[in-house]
Amino acid sequence: MVTETETVLGVTTSLSGRRWLWRTGEERVAAGIAQRLELPEIVSRLLAARGIGVEAAADFLEPTLRVLLPDPSAMADMDLAADRLADAVRRGETVAVYGDYDVDGACSAALVAGFLQTLGCTVHYHVPDRIKEGYGPNAPALVSLVARGATLIVCVDCGTAAAAALAAVAGQADVIVLDHHRAEGPPPAILATVNPNRLDCGSGLASLCAAGVAFLTAIATVRALRRQGFFANRNEPDLMALLDLVALATVCDVMPLTGINRAFVCQGLKVMARRARPGIAALLDVTQAREKLNAATFGYALGPRINAGGRISEADLGLRLLLSEDRIEALALAERLDAVNRIRQDVEAGIMEAAMFAAETQLAAGRATVLVTGEGWHPGVVGIVAGRIKERFNRPACVAGFADGVGKGSGRSVPGVDLGSAVIAARQAGLLVTGGGHPMAAGFAVQTELVADFHTFLDERLSAASAMPSAADLIVEATMVISGATAEVARHLERLAPFGAGNEEPTLVLHRARVVRADRVGREANSIRAFVEGEGGGPRLKAMLFRARGGALADALLARANCVPLHLAGHLRAEEWNGSARPCFIISDAAVA
Repeated sequence: MVTETETVLGVTTSLSGRRWLWRTGEERVAAGIAQRLELPEIVSRLLAARGIGVEAAADFLEPTLRVLLPDPSAMADMDLAADRLADAVRRGETVAVYGDYDVDGACSAALVAGFLQTLGCTVHYHVPDRIKEGYGPNAPALVSLVARGATLIVCVDCGTAAAAALAAVAGQADVIVLDHHRAEGPPPAILATVNPNRLDCGSGLASLCAAGVAFLTAIATVRALRRQGFFANRNEPDLMALLDLVALATVCDVMPLTGINRAFVCQGLKVMARRARPGIAALLDVTQAREKLNAATFGYALGPRINAGGRISEADLGLRLLLSEDRIEALALAERLDAVNRIRQDVEAGIMEAAMFAAETQLAAGRATVLVTGEGWHPGVVGIVAGRIKERFNRPACVAGFADGVGKGSGRSVPGVDLGSAVIAARQAGLLVTGGGHPMAAGFAVQTELVADFHTFLDERLSAASAMPSAADLIVEATMVISGATAEVARHLERLAPFGAGNEEPTLVLHRARVVRADRVGREANSIRAFVEGEGGGPRLKAMLFRARGGALADALLARANCVPLHLAGHLRAEEWNGSARPCFIISDAAVA
């Protein structure tokens, strides 16, 4: 049994205001894993602490599609969708792909469009403009796709709740939805809705992103074509080559990196490392991502730039990049997305200070949730701002930008507080123009005169949030002295990668460290580089604190904690330098020892 109890080294309020709690697993499970797989003790303990049993440990460390890939037919309507797609391929039909403007939407649209083009279909695509069209299918766009010759429309990462819009093309084109968003009622009256979060889908695959659903659909379609003898005189498409898109979408849509998702990301990283997709290769070059590819590369380098087009520029820029087969064109698109992302950062910064001040004022007044709005705030960045507020105050946060009396907003929540259900309930109560989401995120539109009522509704519905601490608990899995923080240990920890939602990078605590030297480094001096040693001296360890513009943690490092030892919490990594590996500790928190 995994437990998160008891404070680590007695830390109830760190320099970041957090309580440090142990995550522990059963000793006998850890011992069994270590014995069966001949693993270092720290790795087996971490596996046990994450709820990985003896039988599952090998597949967790070496996840493969051969072992973990589910039967696509387990999802409702999958066989209907695969047979119709196979028919479209055999007939050489014109197919339209209707996508979404985020990373998952771009990746799933690129996967389906590229897959069908490879098999000989003519493919058109449409990505809705965030401001002009909003999220999901709309009737005018669907009708225009039919006018361009589409006899089959595939909606990816959207469509489950779009029954009214999809009815506009009834009798003119077949419609397939490949989605993963939570359904509120029965699926729309179309040919097929493949969504593991349908109310009547018992596949157990609810953690898939849309690109994962699309990948399984491609497998099912190839299987159908194989049965029909389509590949008797031609090669089957290389489906494994699509896993770079699935991996990117899985990480950027914050899906749990367990089970089949873990296999998708592990194998997708290998595919991406081959740099066969010109768009991704160009974006890696533009971002100067020189380190070994890992899941973090998706989050800080690729994802924000692919998202940027849909946030504040041309909605289909990311999709066009992913579909590009010309390296010169791909480089030009990657450079455009990089430039748009810089503009997005400036737009975001212009909102952030006012939003943070308003959030602090609301919470000081005793609100359970945060709802801040501003006239003219760009709806493409309000979700990012909401996420920053949530991180800082550990409260559900909603942010909306107003124009013409209507605010378009996004919300982000904390574990254990279902924001999506609250937003759906608010819409059903007549407080919102539109609204939906899932436990950790939501989107909505609200009229000016109903903002106060909507905020009161959220406070009442999510009242449990008022009892939460002002900063999220930090879950710690091991402590060590500085002399034990070696590159070899860091390499052992890497065996648990890829890290992300559901499989976070292990947080360790360096016991009683003394800061020998610390200074600001990096762009705009926004990071701190420190060197620490044990109380009795010994080897020194490099440590880094990022996003360190201010605060008690940054101040303590720069002041060298007035020679008082600190417990340092963070992640141990191995840095490659001139052919050798050296340990580096990435600081996330600290407490006076």
